[in-house]
Amino acid sequence: MHDWYRFVLSYPPHLVRDYVSKFGLENGQTVLDPFCGTGTTLIEAKKSRIGSIGIEAHPFSHFASATKLDWMVDPHRMLANADYIAAEAAAELARNGIVDSLQGELGFEPPAMRHLRSLSSEEMDLLLTDSISPLPLHKTLALRDCIEKYANPEWHAHLKLALAKALVGPIGNLHFGPEVGVGKPKEDAPVISSWLNIVRQMASDLESLYKIRPVAAKAIHADSRALPRIIKPSTIDAVITSPPYPNEKDYTRTTRLESVVLGFIKTKTELKAFKQNLMRSNTRNVYKADTDDFWVKDHREIQRIASAIEARRIELGKTSGFERLYAKVTKLYFGGMARHLAELRPALRPGAKLAYVVGDQASYLRVMIRTGELIASIAEPLGYTVQSIDLFRTRLATATREQLREEVVVLQWKGVTRRG
Repeated sequence: MHDWYRFVLSYPPHLVRDYVSKFGLENGQTVLDPFCGTGTTLIEAKKSRIGSIGIEAHPFSHFASATKLDWMVDPHRMLANADYIAAEAAAELARNGIVDSLQGELGFEPPAMRHLRSLSSEEMDLLLTDSISPLPLHKTLALRDCIEKYANPEWHAHLKLALAKALVGPIGNLHFGPEVGVGKPKEDAPVISSWLNIVRQMASDLESLYKIRPVAAKAIHADSRALPRIIKPSTIDAVITSPPYPNEKDYTRTTRLESVVLGFIKTKTELKAFKQNLMRSNTRNVYKADTDDFWVKDHREIQRIASAIEARRIELGKTSGFERLYAKVTKLYFGGMARHLAELRPALRPGAKLAYVVGDQASYLRVMIRTGELIASIAEPLGYTVQSIDLFRTRLATATREQLREEVVVLQWKGVTRRG
């Protein structure tokens, strides 16, 4: 299920299994992932027959999580429906003079090519330039519309998710390294057959899952900094999550192609609206009305780091609008984490254990940010005890060439609110 769609910056499933085991979680308990992304924690909890709740503010990532949790789908009927949709899409393309790889198998003889479909100009402006070529886009839109028209509601989401995976793989021009980028444009790509192969793999996975006794698992589309309105009091036994890191990665860019082509974002206004519900982790989602930095106004080390970033900016003569926000977004990020940890408290049962996967950063003018240590120092005054900060792995910093630590901050909630 992880492979139905995998977010490039997600953490590995074995890490979730490790902390499920360390925390002694079992059937009848509930684990929360307040930054659930595309569902790694939720899937592993469900496989272990542990109840789970995920919170995700990004509309496409929420859709992916919710779909990957739905195992009550008849794989044979889903695949038969997909075969029918593939045939309809191939016929539609053939009528417009376009050959896709599947059409030869179905015996279509297309006429001369006519006009290519595209997205609206506003939708195209949302995409990374050249992230998908004109002909593959035309074929993708034809297939997308056939899915919308002919898919059975029981597995409509699964077929749509399969197209999202194909878009960021064989169909589009994206490549993923430390950042999302655009590779050499593909003049053409096999759209229908790529999608159908993914659906077939999904069907194979579902065949092994179809008869498994269900356990409560859900993904909620919401802001993780406003939990009291979402989660019932004293219902959460553990938290296993990986919040965004404080750096210049705009997480919405990584999923922009599939979000736009599949209709989750259509305008810049919609993009801005859901960005406002995300943790402030980069300068591209900082807004004048933001106040999360209030939560860390008395935290000496965070204030020192922000001041060091601003001093370095002035020393280097960096004057762009984004560079001027580096110090501000650092305070907003840790303030947002403080707000999240404070608002999480009513949902936790006494003794609940929490694991936060985070990483050191040096993105802001090479000023080191020890994220794990800072989150631990924020958590303690809010009534949490720090059990450990476990090294998960190291990675090489692009800017400084230093080895940066990725860690798991392990906390425990004692059930007593000290202050904040």
